[in-house]
Amino acid sequence: MRVALTGASGLVGRFIARAATAAGHEVDPLPGWRLGRPAPLEGCDALVHAAFAHVPGRYRGGEGDDPAAFVAANLDGSVALFEQARRAGVRRVVFLSSRAVFDRLPPGTPLPDGTAPDPASLYGQVKAQAEAALAGLRTPDFATASLRPTGIYGPGPGHKWTGLFADYLAGRKIAPRVATELHGDDLAQAVLLILAAQGAPGQGRGAFNASDIVLDRHDLLAEVARLAGARHPLPPRADASAVSVMCCARLAALGWRPGGLPLLRRELPTMFRVPV
Repeated sequence: MRVALTGASGLVGRFIARAATAAGHEVDPLPGWRLGRPAPLEGCDALVHAAFAHVPGRYRGGEGDDPAAFVAANLDGSVALFEQARRAGVRRVVFLSSRAVFDRLPPGTPLPDGTAPDPASLYGQVKAQAEAALAGLRTPDFATASLRPTGIYGPGPGHKWTGLFADYLAGRKIAPRVATELHGDDLAQAVLLILAAQGAPGQGRGAFNASDIVLDRHDLLAEVARLAGARHPLPPRADASAVSVMCCARLAALGWRPGGLPLLRRELPTMFRVPV
């Protein structure tokens, strides 16, 4: 397939670009494209929309002091992109949404596929509204899906734990936290499985949860300490019962098998530098 990919150079999009290319797809990364502008989609079989405009380093709260511009770029811009894709004859679309669409639900709420969105942040609201707009464009010839991933980790410049690892290895105090995590490669495989399923009538449509491990900072940094030979105090364990865990049965039915803790342990040595 020829796949147009927005956000290809981002922390998440780079995993998708690499996996799609390795799978033999032709990836159009849309260099220089910005949300709200027409995209060169003619001749593309699929669109994966992973771009998001936000204050650097922030998603929830990513609107900064300009919520109107945030909505215009990320909601209005995304809807315009979806409509353009349909007009251009693109047959398959996957939108990268977020588990933030569930943030208003009480802590510890189980989240099976099909859970109705209930966002608290403007970020979550924009994602949920873009999901709904995309679903409203679906036709038998225009297969659409939204993927709701949890926090994405993986090696690369400026990865999500860069600051955390630096703080721990410098002996700074770390606040306790437990959260759900997913490797970027596993997210990319989920995208490719959905695109493949969309080739069959009625398949690969709707919303898909994407999550893997429940990870406490205590355990994560214990691995870092072991690898680096560090002896700094670990943060206390956080309350795991407050984590709302997503069930990913729809992806599992497509054959999705994320890497779990073994993948995390394999990747950690490449994600920090041992002090010299």
